[in-house]
Amino acid sequence: MLVGTLPGGTADEAMRSAVERLGPHLSQLPDGETGDRRIWVVGLIMAFEGHPDLEIAHEGDWSDYKHQRNFRVRKGHQLRGDKLDLEYLKWYELNRPVFDKVKDDAKLSDLSFQVGIPGDLDMTMFTMGPTRMLGKREPFSEATVRDITQIHAAAGGDVVFQLELPAETVFVAKAGPLGGVVAGKLAAGINRLVKASPAGARFGIHLCLGDLGHKALSGLSSARPLVRFANAIADGWPAGRTLEYVHAPLAAGDEPPSVDPAFYAPLTGLELPAGTRFVAGFLHEERTIQEQRKLLDVIEAAVGHEVDVAASCGLGRRTPEAGFATMDQARALCETA
Repeated sequence: MLVGTLPGGTADEAMRSAVERLGPHLSQLPDGETGDRRIWVVGLIMAFEGHPDLEIAHEGDWSDYKHQRNFRVRKGHQLRGDKLDLEYLKWYELNRPVFDKVKDDAKLSDLSFQVGIPGDLDMTMFTMGPTRMLGKREPFSEATVRDITQIHAAAGGDVVFQLELPAETVFVAKAGPLGGVVAGKLAAGINRLVKASPAGARFGIHLCLGDLGHKALSGLSSARPLVRFANAIADGWPAGRTLEYVHAPLAAGDEPPSVDPAFYAPLTGLELPAGTRFVAGFLHEERTIQEQRKLLDVIEAAVGHEVDVAASCGLGRRTPEAGFATMDQARALCETA
């Protein structure tokens, strides 16, 4: 599985490079999130400078997590969902024909288009900042559901919406013994968003530890927080919407995955619905293929069945060489499975 950003200057280049390396092993393909989207939502947030209802509250260039640009609602204004363009529909419409051509050329008839959708809480927090986010989630939720609904109407069943949840994942990871309670409350918000989306929509979950500058917001001492959060989401998943997969980051930015089997032991408690794939995000340029094969055996022994493989996050914030190296790891593991 390819999480989101891919090496390449254009969507066509990114998708073709991925299909050349991994084509028969892919069930879905993102458009590569090239250009301004390479740094996830940073380009979109920076563009809010021209929004009539927002003004800069904290200046920053997003060079790292300490230098975020955040906004507040202008005095006398109201932030509304119908005035927020999160650009998900725009990028889908622009790159869907490119995807279709790549898919046809590669003769991959079962390949689905993967559309990355940042969580509504995440968009709220990273746009407004953690001290100004309370009471501001609803407009972002409305705008997110609007774009999901319009994309689903245009595409039908061959689009997978990937919900991307770094803020929630980090909150659960940092909650310690309260992680179960925090996971339940945050999962309820995610499932409200899914329930408001069209019946029949297909979703995947990308748990994320952050990857700004290929650096994580938080590390993990074990996979336990990821299991807690995945189980909480699955437990309350709305009827009529498919949970295709849950992706768990088992590495953290430039930090490679642990080689200690104890780190992965909590995966024995993973409880996903039948048919929901578990995607182990442990591929990393700093590990050899021999190490990766051993880790895959450890992970599958803990989960109790075969898993999909991926990096911990998108590949576009690594060097192209590192990004392609993880794709080559994925191919090698799939071919020897």
